[in-house]
Amino acid sequence: KDEETYEMILKKEDLAGCPDSLVEAAKQVAGERGYNKKDGEEKEDVYIVTLSRSLVEPFLTFSSRRDLRQEAWKAWTSRGELDPSRDNLSIGRDILRLRQKQAKMHGYSTFAEFQCADRMAKTPENVMDLLENVWERAKVCADKERMELEEYAKNIGEDVEGGIKPWDWRYIAEKVRTEKYDLDEAIVKPYFSLDKVTEALFAVSNRLFGLKYTKRTDLKLYHPDVVAYEVRKEVGEGEGDLQAIFLHDNFARPFKSSGAWMSEYRSQTKNLPTNADSIESIPIVSNNNNFAKGGDSDGKYSPTLLSFDDAKTLFHEMGHGHHGMLSDATYSRLSSTSVLMDFVELPSQLMEHWFDEPEILKEYARHYETGEPIPDELLAKIQAAKSFQEGFRTIEYTSCALIDMALHSLSEYPDDFDLTKFEEEELGRLGMPVGIVMRHRPAHFSHLFSTSAYAAGYYVYLWAEVLDADVYAAFRESGNVFDPDTAEKARKFIYSAGNTVAPDELFRQFRGRDPDISFMLEKKGLSSAGAPVS
Repeated sequence: KDEETYEMILKKEDLAGCPDSLVEAAKQVAGERGYNKKDGEEKEDVYIVTLSRSLVEPFLTFSSRRDLRQEAWKAWTSRGELDPSRDNLSIGRDILRLRQKQAKMHGYSTFAEFQCADRMAKTPENVMDLLENVWERAKVCADKERMELEEYAKNIGEDVEGGIKPWDWRYIAEKVRTEKYDLDEAIVKPYFSLDKVTEALFAVSNRLFGLKYTKRTDLKLYHPDVVAYEVRKEVGEGEGDLQAIFLHDNFARPFKSSGAWMSEYRSQTKNLPTNADSIESIPIVSNNNNFAKGGDSDGKYSPTLLSFDDAKTLFHEMGHGHHGMLSDATYSRLSSTSVLMDFVELPSQLMEHWFDEPEILKEYARHYETGEPIPDELLAKIQAAKSFQEGFRTIEYTSCALIDMALHSLSEYPDDFDLTKFEEEELGRLGMPVGIVMRHRPAHFSHLFSTSAYAAGYYVYLWAEVLDADVYAAFRESGNVFDPDTAEKARKFIYSAGNTVAPDELFRQFRGRDPDISFMLEKKGLSSAGAPVS
């Protein structure tokens, strides 16, 4: 709720250092909320930054106003605690108690044991082996990154009194990135318009799986921003049977859930009554994002421009989309994403790899004004900077997964159990690097508390990262990342099987062996950072 209601009201001069795309997005939000109108006349003096990630993260990255960065950061990291009438922390404690009760009813001593029993990991100990291996390596990297940022800030005379604070980290890191790699986000984003990245998305989908997307403007949808596509499997020169209906809901708006996700209005099935229309077997799949929508500024249309990370998010969600659209199971209960949680992120994270491919970027990363392809020099800089701040990103995520497992490994939650105190003490025990906080603190950790799907299961992204790095290595080993035989194996064993076969067996059928962690560590640049490979 805080993401919907919180408003940081600014004037244009308060956005010093921010790129034009962020200034225009803040102005657009103010207009949508009625701030720039008085007596029916347009005004130009109000800009709004909300707690939507697509607005607040760029503000923390580019704003030269340390006081405003601190204000925005404190609000952002306190989501779920800003309004006393919404006590998420006590609700979270009640949920933890109920989960523990459920675990005991099933014969388990903790909810973590109960959840892991029906996953690839099998036990919390196996989860912790992976998390702690990566955690120790990431701490080494993050500490080095912090020292680099502090040295840079000192050299340029930047005001970071008391050392790098969490509200400084992204800002100074962007300056280091710009200097170290001569890579400015404001220069990069014009090459990644939502329209062109969507084209790239559909092209990769077609080359891998033969899917063709045709826009359907005749369908009545639930919001004007949503775009519908008819998806068919190409057969030779013609179109094959209808495979799915795909909905793209990309823009942030009031009362829309935060984040990015895939959902289904209808899952694939073959189990239909005799007299049923065959259309009932066709999945209706939706990808949902919260990008800041482009708009008109000074009489000029500005398209939605994505950061490189936002573009990868678009690919990530399409991986989930493929899991739904390519499903080939008899029963809907076993189809699509109805798989074990530590397998469900494999299809999505695997899809991200293709957006890193130079041939895709050269073809579809084009300047929104000139249509010119991204220069080789800029592309080389993007590739060189891929592992920049990997320690920071890994700590942000892994701390959440560790807190999740620790919370759900407790055997009781007394009346005075304090989630905030638990967070503070556990992060202290883990040795949380200075200047970094959890990406999702308990009061707004919706993965943990909105449903039980990711409870004692936030680790699944890292578990799946071991799998996706290994699977993509198979494409690279073929000599062609669009190799038809490897793509067909991926379709059969990763995207189409659903939960009809145990996921560890599916992986072995694809790769011919069990997963190898070394590919993930190499991808993250953590291979030589501290802990032994296990």
